Amino acid sequence: MASFYLASLCIMLLIKFSVTFASGNVVSNKLEKTCIDGVTIALSFGLYLNSCPEAEAIIFSWVESAVSQDPRMAASLLRLHFHDCFVNGCDASVLLDDTSNFSGEKTAGPNLNSLRGFEVIDNIKADLEYACPQTVSCADILAIAARDSVVLSGGLGWQVQMGRKDSLTASKTAANNIPGPNSNVATLVTNFQNLGLSLQDMVTLSGAHTIGKARCATFSSRLNNNNNAGVRNSEMNLDFLQSLQQLCSANNNTTLANLDDMTPSTFDNHYYVNLLSGKGLLVSDQVLATGDDDNTREIVQNYVDDPSLFLEDFKNSMLKMGSLPPPTGTNGEIRVNCRVIN
Repeated sequence: MASFYLASLCIMLLIKFSVTFASGNVVSNKLEKTCIDGVTIALSFGLYLNSCPEAEAIIFSWVESAVSQDPRMAASLLRLHFHDCFVNGCDASVLLDDTSNFSGEKTAGPNLNSLRGFEVIDNIKADLEYACPQTVSCADILAIAARDSVVLSGGLGWQVQMGRKDSLTASKTAANNIPGPNSNVATLVTNFQNLGLSLQDMVTLSGAHTIGKARCATFSSRLNNNNNAGVRNSEMNLDFLQSLQQLCSANNNTTLANLDDMTPSTFDNHYYVNLLSGKGLLVSDQVLATGDDDNTREIVQNYVDDPSLFLEDFKNSMLKMGSLPPPTGTNGEIRVNCRVIN
């Protein structure tokens, strides 16, 4: 995403009204206006309370069912939201299928044979279209499903801002620029800052790797003791690397390993504990603790020392990432089918 329009981004938080939930708790419904060169995109809490009151319950039910059948699906749905927001904002562009005259993001290098959960989103969308036609955008579904995936894995919940529109196009080129598993700290920082996200956000959002799995092909450089990406050989956990070499020894790059070998299905701070022990699965994970940036290591140490700090910061960084806008002048819609434009 180009940085030129981010410089003109302005955010204004307004207290619009109070919403009383079934629990009896009263929370402020904030309207966030993201202004980009005169184009206003409104995101608000509780947007569908009147137009589609069952929306969040429908989404949660489908996510809960999917995760109960396949615990890995929680990480997959969370990753879908990440890969959507990192390409021209959170606009469900990642969900568009290729057509005879259109090449979408699903076949980009970071996504091909890697992203999962599209059928879960299809089921959610079909149910929502029956309950309240053309009301809930696919982009909002991704944001809510990501939150629910974290909750179902033991993490903190948060109110999701809603009101995103679905894109009319996608960018395979931009999707190919999503930070890869061998990225060093400098590359990661640059990619996040280009989106308006800080170094702190980068380290915090990397904590999503406390759940999920990765293929052997994505961490092969770790197995070869390749320190070109900034992981010093002297700081590698040799026992951990030997276990990975054994796992991947069959020359099958599709074999899966847990991103967090301590609590692979629980959303907690053990991802950061692993990094300090030299047990980060991906190069882009391990460099946060043993790379050449003391700032990232300090944040890692803080999250090891205070698990609740990580959970709270993750919630805030997710809200920040989830409000990433599309480029200036981009139109949107609410798709009937998340895979194709209306």
